[in-house]
Amino acid sequence: MMRGYLLYVPHGYDDEPAARWPVILFLHGDGERGNGAEDLDYLLKNGPLFEAWIQKRDLPFLIVAPQLPMYGRDATVSYLRKRTRDEIPERLERGVPPRPPEFDTPEPMRGWLADDELPYPAYGLPMGWPELEQDLLDMLDQVDRDYRSDIDRRYLTGVSYGGFGTWFIASHHPDLFAAIAPVVGWGHPDLMPPIARARLPVWCFAGGRDLAVPLRYFYAGLKRLEQLGHTDLRFTIEADMGHDVWARTYAGNDLYDWLLEHRRSPAGR
Repeated sequence: MMRGYLLYVPHGYDDEPAARWPVILFLHGDGERGNGAEDLDYLLKNGPLFEAWIQKRDLPFLIVAPQLPMYGRDATVSYLRKRTRDEIPERLERGVPPRPPEFDTPEPMRGWLADDELPYPAYGLPMGWPELEQDLLDMLDQVDRDYRSDIDRRYLTGVSYGGFGTWFIASHHPDLFAAIAPVVGWGHPDLMPPIARARLPVWCFAGGRDLAVPLRYFYAGLKRLEQLGHTDLRFTIEADMGHDVWARTYAGNDLYDWLLEHRRSPAGR
């Protein structure tokens, strides 16, 4: 049985009955796991949903936001065990709430040398998005059936656990998407050949002070993409930021504008 998910329908959707709308599939990070029902509101904490629903930005996308199960991590991971619903941002009747402060980054800025000895296999982090691969495909199919989605403008992005998941899902289904944007999640070199063959545009983001997903592990996969002749690649390092690079990435306009520049190639249809 497919798990529940949140779906954001953009402003103006009902006013243009003939229009088809681009789709963002957003994969959250470890801290927003839940039961796919009453826990779904945790998905409002960051990413495109935070921007569109909490900050009331007029983002012209259908946004599909699934939720990873706990898989028992709430028994061993302190930030999940101690989580409360007070962390969920509130949509105000008038105005918008202040944005949360950036993560504290006391460590100095430094350059990181590439490290090709990666700590995880191509699957990525344990108990992550590969476990829900079929559910994600079913959700996209359901949205395509029930809403006026533009299948040639379907985009994939995610943060941390969701960044790793973005690389994995894109590698296994490169023809589904017009562009991908993994945020603070690196891709394993073994995942890159299908992405390169599909000429799938990539914009990857990392934090220079990120101790959770260190910058040095990003280079192996990105170098592999270049070795395979893939040229539609951007890599942005927010050198002054820690793990919460997503706050700056999704708060701006550049990523959304870049996504909308891309449509699926004819080979992906």
